[in-house]
Amino acid sequence: MPAHAPHARLTYLGPEGTFTEAALRTLPEAATHELFPSMSVAAALDAVRNEDAAAALVPIENSVEGAVTATLDELATGRPLVIRREVLLPISFALLVRPGTTLDDVKTVTGHSVAQAQVRRWLAANLPHAEWESAASNAEGARLVRDGRFDCCFAGEFTARRYGLEALLTNVNDAADATTRFVLLGRPGPTTAPTRADKTSIVVWPTEDEPGALLALLQEWAVRKVNLVRIESRPTGEGLGRYCFSIDAEGHVSGRGVSEALMGLHRICRKIRFLGSYPRADRPAPPAGQRLTGHDFVEAADWLSTCLTGDDGDWET
Repeated sequence: MPAHAPHARLTYLGPEGTFTEAALRTLPEAATHELFPSMSVAAALDAVRNEDAAAALVPIENSVEGAVTATLDELATGRPLVIRREVLLPISFALLVRPGTTLDDVKTVTGHSVAQAQVRRWLAANLPHAEWESAASNAEGARLVRDGRFDCCFAGEFTARRYGLEALLTNVNDAADATTRFVLLGRPGPTTAPTRADKTSIVVWPTEDEPGALLALLQEWAVRKVNLVRIESRPTGEGLGRYCFSIDAEGHVSGRGVSEALMGLHRICRKIRFLGSYPRADRPAPPAGQRLTGHDFVEAADWLSTCLTGDDGDWET
């Protein structure tokens, strides 16, 4: 038996004070569960796999830097987990320092590598001679600054108080409206109920590395008018040129279009891993007249049935 009741615990990419913790605290579950940090994406997901936690929140992509590859790789290679929901969090960095530090004092800078990508131009313009060294997380960078290892770090402004630092500057970003997407992962179980705005996530491994392999995957979605909102290739570790594809599609697995696309992929792929269907965090309204509904597929199936059976019907519809 686990030492703790896993149903009452949630973990996140730590340490305390990360954007991931801030994202987790926006969920209603945060008020009813014990929250504890994990020091890496792999550790957070293993806590769920080993039943030390009911679920884990980790980052999966950023609007500036792109995919969080540690998360994509863990979801493809570790014991299966499924996405229960997603969180979108606007990201704005503060330059955190020990009290009394000025910008002229800054010679060394740290933070997560994803943070560096979002402040690179600012650093070049304002701290061109400062040395950067990446930390495991932005909050870990704050701890290193507190301990005197670095002069400053980039992290959320809310992190300063927790580590005895102060924000020398706030709202430091190369790109306005930067957003990070987080996913809440749990052990496999019943799929969440469909809404009017869902996503379905999978990982697929093509059968062969040959011309048209990717096109064949895409056609399974395209012929059913299912929109893909993200597709990433990741090396499988089986040799150069061998890749799997991480895919997010609009729609729920219970819908006709998505379910038929998944069955089609199952027929033509070496392996497929279902990562869940869940509500979209932005919940956009489906564009009128641009998406097929389940009724459209039923109507089409009924029409085909009349062709096969010879029953009365409009064979030219």
